[in-house]
Amino acid sequence: MNYLKFIALATVIASCNSSAGDEVPATPVEEKEKEYVLVWADEFDVDGKPNPGNWKFEKGFKRNNELQWYQEDNAIVSDGMLVIEGRRDTFPNPNYDQQSNNWKLNRDTVYYTSSSLNTGGLHSWQYGRFEIKAKIKAEKGLWPAIWTLGQGHEWPQGGEIDIMEYYSGKILANAAWAASERWKAKWDAKSIPIGNLGKNWDEEFHVWRMDWDEKSIKIYVDDQLLNTIELNKTLNQRGKVRNPFRETKHYILLNLAIGSNGGDPSNTNFPSQYKIDYVRVYQLQ
Repeated sequence: MNYLKFIALATVIASCNSSAGDEVPATPVEEKEKEYVLVWADEFDVDGKPNPGNWKFEKGFKRNNELQWYQEDNAIVSDGMLVIEGRRDTFPNPNYDQQSNNWKLNRDTVYYTSSSLNTGGLHSWQYGRFEIKAKIKAEKGLWPAIWTLGQGHEWPQGGEIDIMEYYSGKILANAAWAASERWKAKWDAKSIPIGNLGKNWDEEFHVWRMDWDEKSIKIYVDDQLLNTIELNKTLNQRGKVRNPFRETKHYILLNLAIGSNGGDPSNTNFPSQYKIDYVRVYQLQ
């Protein structure tokens, strides 16, 4: 573990609306300081496979009609960071069924691969400060994300928090909860064009942060506030959970999707790497 990471782990840190879909400028925010203590982290200091005590993998085609086949081989810990690599591959879909109407089954060929990791069933939290240092590639066809889901509940009744998504030239910061129809969500979504953040912004690492308490969820990048979700508004319209952000623990997901919202990856350079330096969770002392 290098010196800077040791200091970050050993030190108590401090510092801590508009309609859905609005684009908003990132604005520096200063608040009354709150004292947090580190309760969990992965610093990715041991080369090789991600720590199985911290991370599980999704496998195959998963959601949103995305193009990538998720597999473990596309994630590796190297040089103090987790590297998720999107690749252009070609092999038969192991689950192919030409009679099926399910998009996961009726594709005969896999053309892209990537990885999706999560802490589900291993580590989950309610409230706190979640901090992730990462470097994305802002290219068409790519859809990197840092997000959370409510543990043990059908989507979106357990809630979803998108600490970071990138696609279509924008950084997004969102939260979702259940609408009246099954599998449908209500959203509080904000976005900022990546061009507003500076030239060659995706060539550097940036720190995404979520501060979540019983009143609100605040999502930042590099200490600039992107979205504030007021929890008195996040009420499910169906299911047993009344308010997923006040009643459920959430687990963390890190993934690089390809296609779908990310756009057409036909002219994108592959392999493409999404790098995560650390993931840290703090809670109030």
